[in-house]
Order: sequence, then structure tokens, then C-alpha cells
Amino acid sequence: MESLNKFLNESQDPKMVEKILSKITELLTKDEKVEYIAVQKKPAVNISPDCIALTNKRIIFCMPKNFGLSMNFRDFLWKEVADCHMKEGILGATFSVKTVKGGLISLDYLPKAQARLLYRYGQEREEEMHEYRRQQELENSRARAGGGITVNTAGDHKNSSSADNDDPVANLKKLKSLLAEELISQEEFDAKKNEILAKL
Repeated sequence: MESLNKFLNESQDPKMVEKILSKITELLTKDEKVEYIAVQKKPAVNISPDCIALTNKRIIFCMPKNFGLSMNFRDFLWKEVADCHMKEGILGATFSVKTVKGGLISLDYLPKAQARLLYRYGQEREEEMHEYRRQQELENSRARAGGGITVNTAGDHKNSSSADNDDPVANLKKLKSLLAEELISQEEFDAKKNEILAKL
């Protein structure tokens, strides 16, 4: 029961949370753990509410069917999530997730305090994934540049052998375009520019 207590607030039904938690636990991958569970609270009949479970790796929408006898799961890895939104209304809040591919899924009638926690956690993960995607794009851009520009090679002259054979003016242009697209930092630009100019 102690592990269940951290998910209980806002007068959530302990039996419902326990039921959801047991089902979610069966879906967890290696090193994945449940961070939070928010349960829908409809104003009328609330026999089999939908819910959202957040883990350190993904967001899982749980939708019971057939009066709770079966369950549909829809999950998204955090790196697939482009944006999380929350909208508060009179009878609760709606939490929405937009994916990087343009998909949209939402869950309404969430208690406001639960929706705020979902939103806060989602924003934290969004920031991490924004940086992850930026790093991926940076690596892809460097690969597309053909290896002529290599950033962060302090003390490593093996990687600069291809730059020795390339046109320094072309390298400076590539470097400038990487900076303009914010794929490298100003510090990385300055360091590489100095390295290229020193070889002239």
C-alpha cells in the first residue's frame, strides 16, 4: 500500500488507482517506472474512468471498455511528444498531448490539481526532449556537412585531417551556416573558426 500512497490525492478512488497501477506495471519495460497517475472524475456516473499514467519513458492513456472488463492503452514515448496542453473548466480540466507527427489525444474531466501535476511533469519532459531533438538535429547536420566541420575536438587532431584537405573558405561558410541555424553555439563557432584561420 505504501507504493500506492504516492499516487493518491484529490480523493482518488484507491481501488481504481490500484487496479490501474497493477495493469500499468505489467506494461513497464526495463528501468521504466510510474511517476504519476491521474484518474478522470466525471460529474455523473464514473464506473470505469479513463486515466493517464506518466512514466520516466512515456505517457500512457488508459481507456477501460465494457464496464472495466477490458482496457485500451495508447502510449507515446516522450521523444514523440511535441507539446502538452492543459485547459481548466468549471467541471475539471482537459489534458492534451500533441505528437511530433501531428497527432492529438486528450482526456477531459480530470481534477484540476491532477491536471496541473500532469502538465508540470509534461513540461519538464518536453524541455528534456527539446534538447534531445536539438542534439539529434545537430548530429544529423554535422553528418550532412560531410565531416569537413567537426566541433568539440579539443586536442584531437585525427579528426581534422579531412579539414586540412578542404577549402578553408568553404569550411568557414559551412560553419557560419551551422551557427545561423543554431546547430552549434557561438563558442563552438569561435573555436572552430580560429582553428581554420590558424591553418591559413
